Amino acid sequence: MSERSYFDWNATAPLRPQARLAFETALLLSGNPSSVHAEGRAARRAVEDARQQVAALVGARASDVFFTSSGTEANMLALSPAWETAAEKQACDRLLISAVEHVSVRSGGRFPRAAVEEVPVDVQGRVNLTALAETLARSKRSLVSLMLANNESGVIEPVAEAAALVHAAGGLLHVDAVQAAGRIPCDMAALGADLLTLSAHKIGGLTGTGALVRSSEDMHLADPLIRGGGQERGLRAGTENVAGIAAFGAAAATARREREAEAKRMLALRDRLEAGLRSIAPQTVIFGLGAERLPNTTLFTLDGMKAETAVIAFDLEGIAVSSGAACSSGKVQPSHVLAAMGVSPALRRGAVRVSLGWETTETDVERLLSAWRKLATALSKGQRGVAA
Repeated sequence: MSERSYFDWNATAPLRPQARLAFETALLLSGNPSSVHAEGRAARRAVEDARQQVAALVGARASDVFFTSSGTEANMLALSPAWETAAEKQACDRLLISAVEHVSVRSGGRFPRAAVEEVPVDVQGRVNLTALAETLARSKRSLVSLMLANNESGVIEPVAEAAALVHAAGGLLHVDAVQAAGRIPCDMAALGADLLTLSAHKIGGLTGTGALVRSSEDMHLADPLIRGGGQERGLRAGTENVAGIAAFGAAAATARREREAEAKRMLALRDRLEAGLRSIAPQTVIFGLGAERLPNTTLFTLDGMKAETAVIAFDLEGIAVSSGAACSSGKVQPSHVLAAMGVSPALRRGAVRVSLGWETTETDVERLLSAWRKLATALSKGQRGVAA
């Protein structure tokens, strides 16, 4: 099929033209950004310009942005007991995470497995703040990791409220903003985040580039994840990926400039999509429907549907969707996010995620709904056949 519609933006976004141009321009730079000659200074300028652009996306200072190879690496860098502040040198003794966090956070980073504790969520997937406060009270000093928006359901977490609890208990808050940045407001000060993770390819940059942002220069990591030549002010050694970072900066600047208008446009498309899904099959379940969500994300299912069958059926119709997070080597696995929300195993097995982006059109939505009509009709006929 020559024409396809892409609905897997939460997995990765197509490269923005602005990022492509910045990448191609940076490829012509021959210097090492740590060198002091003219070629090195030109490479350093490209990195620092991008640092300013990424910082502006989240309301941070450029000096508090540290580039990594990915959002996963940024999360690993953040999830360390060894973070210090000017007022507190004591290591964190616990890592508290919500039950719906990304697998890179669920791994626990450099905390011992016994020091990692999950905090439950409600039926919409929002962290239980009462349980968080109770858990904080049992720790000497906790690092709490909470995503701003869920990568599967799109549900937005009460991060600012959680930050108040964490700071009152003397802890630190890390926010995984990988899915949220560029789609909803993502200001570090407003969120109360001490640390924040970003990923370039979610906003139209290249895969292989991410960033960890700290709230101030008072935040210091006594034990960096990667040691070596002292790049990124000693927090992340290794020669910077100049071209990838330049593309990241351009993508961040474009996402910041277009965010508000694109959010309104995608929300209208998403609402049209969800209305159409339920008009075609009234029994369609849309997860997180009672919570504030990203304007581009819909996670849905129909009783009796299998995710792997649905994903293939959509693909054959020229439509790319997913069964949830794209971090399982292509395998379709039951969602831990939906399990934490109390969704039955039968419904979890059929969950399909649709995510929109700046290239999504009304025509794309209509094509998806046409394919959904075929799939839902076939599923209905199959169930009637079994009943007969």
